Amino acid sequence: MRRALPTFLVVLACACSLGRPAPVSAADADPVSSSATWFPPDSAVRSILAARIEAGQAVGLVVGLLEDGATRIVCVGTSGGPGGRPLDGATVFEIGSVTKVFTATLLADMARRGEVRLDQPLAELLPKSVKVPARGDTVITLLDLATQHSGLPRQPSNLDSADPANPYADYTVEKLYDFLSYHTLTRAPGATYEYSNLGMGLLGHALALRAGKPYETIMIERVLKPLGMNDTRITLTPGLKDRLAAGHDPAGAVVSNWDFPALAGAGALRSTAGDMLRFLAANLDSNATAISADLRETHRSRATAGSPNMSIGLAWHLLHAGGSEIVWHNGGTGGYRSFIGYDPARHAGVVVLSNASTDADDIALHLLNPKLPLKRMVKHTEVKVDAARLDALVGQYALAPTFVLTVTREGEGLFIQATGQPKLQVFAESDSTFFYKVVDAQVTFERDATGKVARIVLHQNGRDTPGQRLP
Repeated sequence: MRRALPTFLVVLACACSLGRPAPVSAADADPVSSSATWFPPDSAVRSILAARIEAGQAVGLVVGLLEDGATRIVCVGTSGGPGGRPLDGATVFEIGSVTKVFTATLLADMARRGEVRLDQPLAELLPKSVKVPARGDTVITLLDLATQHSGLPRQPSNLDSADPANPYADYTVEKLYDFLSYHTLTRAPGATYEYSNLGMGLLGHALALRAGKPYETIMIERVLKPLGMNDTRITLTPGLKDRLAAGHDPAGAVVSNWDFPALAGAGALRSTAGDMLRFLAANLDSNATAISADLRETHRSRATAGSPNMSIGLAWHLLHAGGSEIVWHNGGTGGYRSFIGYDPARHAGVVVLSNASTDADDIALHLLNPKLPLKRMVKHTEVKVDAARLDALVGQYALAPTFVLTVTREGEGLFIQATGQPKLQVFAESDSTFFYKVVDAQVTFERDATGKVARIVLHQNGRDTPGQRLP
């Protein structure tokens, strides 16, 4: 999460309408204990979630709390799934990039068994016909992939999906190998942190090749089954499909689920709050399971991660803020957001799952450390703006020499793409003020004395950052 330039935190992400939270059965999570004292009561958590939904920032939210071995699950909203099934600890969500910490756990397992080495060059695990990019004599290692220091971009440049609603579905292994064979690194592997879905997907693929089994098969055998995570899968059984929450875009429309045939290690897993709490419990207890040693390896800080108060282990990010350490990862797909994190000193962890693509990370961070504030909820009123007036806004605006916002119109919608980030839609409050639904940010377009749009102002994180329109 870099703060040197204005950025949007967008990774591979979850929230519904108001409703009574469904009871959680013993099968969904561990029994609730009255000994937990750090987290606020369920009523307070429910108020936070309800406010998010009332502000149009969520459809349904499930929060799992773990403290000293005791768990609670709080649900608000609806699943939007078949038959209007209520949300509970067994509701299935896409967890997007949270998959990456599972891929890292598999790496630690295979390293412990001597099947791979952390410092092993990636090229040794791929077919000899694949030319893996390098920078001089510096090659990409498995550790580089797991710590987001590979030098590979966020996405492969040949990710030309036939279906933008399911962008990875037709990205094949052949396309992956073709990209690697022709890509030129702009920096040396290991030099700097650069978040890459491609890199972590490639790691999962390479580990599966070394194991001689599909990624999902080896993940079930080595990680999910030992932890009793029977509801965490890529391929859903009929029973899991019945419990799948429908994903929603920022406007509240139901969207497609995502598939990752070649890059499963980056974001393919689906899971439940009950299962994610089991995973948290295993990470917090250093001796509880057969793979505890592997989990410990993933937590160890190994490199910086883009800001002075952030480092990274094997996929897990370590945030030092507000007098505490939080070990975390988040995720998102086209219709879901997810967050998993814990405070090792307080032996407390939080899971947040949502079935809308609007960021809810602040809820989890605030619950883990109340000094970290919740987003200010503002109810924006969307209005329709004439296409001709939208066209007047189209262009490029430089907020910094290397950070440009590219504004385009598609149909009746306005979209903004920041340098190195996905294209996001903004929604009009007037013909000059627009707001995002996926992040807490707004933009204002300003005109010069002739009435021509001359600059943009990005409003985010309490800062107003202007950008001049480029010729």
